[in-house]
Amino acid sequence: MSKSPSRVSNRAVIHDQKLVRGEGGELHQIAEGNAPVLTTAQGGPIFDDQNSLKIGARGPTVLEDFHFREKIFHFDHERIPERVVHARGYGAHGYFETYESLAKYTRADIFQRAGEKTPAFVRFSTVAGNKGSADLARDVRGFAVKLYTQEGNWDIVGNNIPVFFIQDAIKFPDLVHSVKEEPDRGFPQAQSAHDNFWDFISLTPESMHMIMWVMSDRAIPRSLRFMEGFGVHTFRMLNAKDESTFVKFHWKPKLGLQSVAWNEAVKINGADPDFHRRDLWDSIKAGAFPEWELQLQLFDQDFADSFDFDVLDPTKLIPEEVLAPVPVGRLVLDRMPDNFFAETEQVAFMTQNVPPGIDFSNDPLLQGRNFSYLDTQIKRLGSTNFTHIPINAPKCPFHNFQQDGHMAMRNPVGRVNYQPNSFGEGPRESPQRGFRSFPEAEQGPKQRIRAESFADHYSQARQFYISQTPPEQGHIAAALTFELSKVQTPVIRERMVSHLLNIDKGLAGKVGDGLGLKAMPKPADAAIATRRDLAAAPSLSILANGPNRFEGRKLGILVTDGTDAALLKALTGALAKAGAVFEIIAPKVGGAKASDGSLIEAQQMIGGGPSVLYDAVALLPSKAAMADLVKESTARDFVADAFAHCKFIGYVEAALPLLEKAGVADSLDDGCVALSSAKDVAGFLSTLGALRLWAREPKVKMA
Repeated sequence: MSKSPSRVSNRAVIHDQKLVRGEGGELHQIAEGNAPVLTTAQGGPIFDDQNSLKIGARGPTVLEDFHFREKIFHFDHERIPERVVHARGYGAHGYFETYESLAKYTRADIFQRAGEKTPAFVRFSTVAGNKGSADLARDVRGFAVKLYTQEGNWDIVGNNIPVFFIQDAIKFPDLVHSVKEEPDRGFPQAQSAHDNFWDFISLTPESMHMIMWVMSDRAIPRSLRFMEGFGVHTFRMLNAKDESTFVKFHWKPKLGLQSVAWNEAVKINGADPDFHRRDLWDSIKAGAFPEWELQLQLFDQDFADSFDFDVLDPTKLIPEEVLAPVPVGRLVLDRMPDNFFAETEQVAFMTQNVPPGIDFSNDPLLQGRNFSYLDTQIKRLGSTNFTHIPINAPKCPFHNFQQDGHMAMRNPVGRVNYQPNSFGEGPRESPQRGFRSFPEAEQGPKQRIRAESFADHYSQARQFYISQTPPEQGHIAAALTFELSKVQTPVIRERMVSHLLNIDKGLAGKVGDGLGLKAMPKPADAAIATRRDLAAAPSLSILANGPNRFEGRKLGILVTDGTDAALLKALTGALAKAGAVFEIIAPKVGGAKASDGSLIEAQQMIGGGPSVLYDAVALLPSKAAMADLVKESTARDFVADAFAHCKFIGYVEAALPLLEKAGVADSLDDGCVALSSAKDVAGFLSTLGALRLWAREPKVKMA
């Protein structure tokens, strides 16, 4: 990594707060005056609560760090019985298929044979909310993959965002405490729009890159099938010669990326809190199996040394424009669990579950996760024997001397339960096949410190923002304004705007204006000045990488008695050919009678099938039905919401009175397509590939 620019003094001012800056740019609040001294549960004063104990600034975390162990263990045990984070999840079975041998880079068995399929289980999740929260909260999405390889289970425990809020695992309890419901009142649930979260973030500038992602459309995905997955950290691959290559893991959805609008997300949560779950269930049950391609960013030590940022910093990424990812295999989900609790709830993912040929870097967040996850699973599942649960058990042969304990389903057979032994019984270690760590030489003082190379907190945040299209930038500004408007302490809002000034003055201005600030604050003191030379990276935008097709999406078709049967048949047939699906919405769920006298079976009644549940809508009512339909408020909302959310609307002439009642008849644009006959269907389907008409947004929403 290139040499870091010189830093300012160790005193930092973040608007109203005076703090001390550490070597890595992190901020410390020191006990001064009447402030009590932070201690362990045993009463021992704490020297540094921002950094775990390491061997050198960029070295591994030390096991003797009793403060980190106490803090993370207590955090791991805070919830009974659901997960502390990622409580609301949904999973599916499938397989991973390797494209070609990667023996050049790794001896991991899963990557040795082209075309080989490895069983897999994937669990998607939100992070902040509990098991009963809604699917469309603005949140990071967990993307955890368990691969049942022939040399043990491999867990790639990632998210749908490639970076994270914090640089050191010792801060994880503080982060999660801040975003969870406030402890004195027990709310808000499953949302970050409250004082505690933004107070913490405003005093944690390392979070600014992640904040840009979470305030973007990435945090409100349209479907689990339409989001990326990332391993977040830098890992190592080791080949048969123990030669090391650094690697970052990316999961790319076959159906492309897509998110929803914030107003739409709020309404989806009311209409169908299980929206993502239902979508995944319906797709797999219909045989439309979701698929992702595994792509790897592979690089050596020379690249790591020359890259602009530290590859061990989990708040940084390597843009694909700088290092193109290499496709190496595909993940297909083709079977839902037989029982939700037995599989999706009891599955246990751990970052330290890696096969021989995959190894860890000294990323301090990864080091802490490796230490914490085992304790978390023991607490949550009640026993060290959680690997006896079928969903967690390896599918390859396994042998060890672990025995007894709560809920043991198997024990060693025979006389011997130890080694070495002279009875010729039991398994033995294998220097040839066993896991070997990369023999990296470590040196440096044992201390609580963060590397200076971690200290740039704003440059990649800025790069992400300028990489977004204008509509996406507008959504980020709107999200920040909304979230901070819920913060009741004005100085916290101002403090956050002071950080935004270091990212983009235009963004800070929009948020400050939206919050009604009387005056803009000074920019927050930065450990390292924001770089302005980083080019925009189009790969970071959703809209710049759209699928340009309607495959995998859903059209909502509003019908009544007398709907044109030929037009409906042509439309549904075209959707099937395009790999899309549809639902029929009628005044009554019993359906409607088409123009030819046939029954049109409905899946939703108009009062229960709002347009937020669909990617686009088609209005096919008959003229005779309009007198009653225009009186129905939910029918008017169906149209008004679709228009406001920039969706494409197909309509027959008879629907014009409904468009007028919805207040959009005078604003029809290129996203509103007249369907005069079956001949117009092909053009309508072609239009739907754009998914949304974002050019409409300025007309339906205040800037």
